[in-house]
Amino acid sequence: MSIELKVPSVGESISEVEIGQWLKKEGDSIQDGETIAVLESEKATVDLPAPTSGVLTKILKTQGETAAVGDVIAHIDETSAKPSKKATAGDSKDSSDSKDSKESAEKPQAASKKEEPADSEPESTSPSPKVMPAAARVLAEAGISAADVTPSGPGDRILKEDALKAVAALDEQTSGSSSSNKAPSDKEPKPSSDQPTRSSLRTTSERDSTASSSSDRTEESVRMSKLRRTVAARLVAAKQDMALLTTFNEIDMSTVMTLRKEIQESFQQRHGVKLGFMSFFVKAVIDALKVVPQLNAEIRDDQIVFKSYYDIGVAIGGGKGLVVPVLRNAERIGFAQIEKAISDFAVRAKDGKLKPDELNGGTFTISNGGVYGSLLSTPIVSPPQSGVLGMHTIQERPVAIQGQVQIRPMMYVALTYDHRIVDGREAVIFLKRIKDVIENPARILLEA
Repeated sequence: MSIELKVPSVGESISEVEIGQWLKKEGDSIQDGETIAVLESEKATVDLPAPTSGVLTKILKTQGETAAVGDVIAHIDETSAKPSKKATAGDSKDSSDSKDSKESAEKPQAASKKEEPADSEPESTSPSPKVMPAAARVLAEAGISAADVTPSGPGDRILKEDALKAVAALDEQTSGSSSSNKAPSDKEPKPSSDQPTRSSLRTTSERDSTASSSSDRTEESVRMSKLRRTVAARLVAAKQDMALLTTFNEIDMSTVMTLRKEIQESFQQRHGVKLGFMSFFVKAVIDALKVVPQLNAEIRDDQIVFKSYYDIGVAIGGGKGLVVPVLRNAERIGFAQIEKAISDFAVRAKDGKLKPDELNGGTFTISNGGVYGSLLSTPIVSPPQSGVLGMHTIQERPVAIQGQVQIRPMMYVALTYDHRIVDGREAVIFLKRIKDVIENPARILLEA
């Protein structure tokens, strides 16, 4: 029976998706729950699992095409995955008969018998290994069949590490063959016609590569993902529709660094996660937003909507670009919960596992360019928010302390805000409050 594979609902307010990548091709066998395609929305990348076991018979929407929620994008024949009881019961008899006939057919062929093992079984009888989604994505991009990978996971599962090892082995083999000046011999295996290569995976619709006569002058055109196109459109809209302005300050990180060093070991033993700087800044931002509520508000038509909750977005570099997962009701959670949530976001962002609902909303955003070494920058507000705080790298600099020059670990911070709703005075007060809280973290507890 043929089953329709439809685009599921991937999040609130998302009506259509783009086919990011097919991990299976027509004619491939699939298992129930196995990831067979990657869908890209304007907010996140979502894995599409198979609703049943069977064979992928027809792909209706190819890579790069757009499909609405509920559209049929492929057909699956589930009857191909269900052997009849009669056939199952006669397996032993059929296998013995086929073995006898095979042996009799191989007797006059002594030369070929040495090359082909007599006990080899048809490929269809060997169980296909379970491929984890992250590993399937790596194998599809490299053009490697799952049958050529040695699984190391429980239950003969192919993990991402197994896929990366296979890719590395292929790279070594490719580089070794290309460095040799000898002509290929007849003994070298020829690529199978049905085995996709890396070059065949780069279809015309996905990548157009144009190389000049010189090998070191190449150009490659890569289609932007739906997420990247949406981010680009939103950032351009922010520049066009908002009156953006940035103000700066610097923070002495000595107290926080000393406190963090003193309690790091006990904090990690108790909560199972390291204490970072981001949790301090999340708490400091919430404290400052209570002082300057305009930065926790948004403009709707001709109304200013003030929010009594604090959903803090934390910008994280993911596998397909910058994403901003949201800490819901961040004012109600402690330092350990913040650190655990951010750590979890970072891991899942690299694997493209963040859910669209986790990227929705947010009343204020924090972006830490310091992890990449940025000394100073002007972040861009994500509409309809009214502000974004940019953190930067910590650098030892000479500063004047009570009339004396001392070397202190200093961090520049930047606040970009919508001048339509936030005045310069409020912006300066906001940054000054964050500076005071970070330089004296006791203010968070004392609310002073």
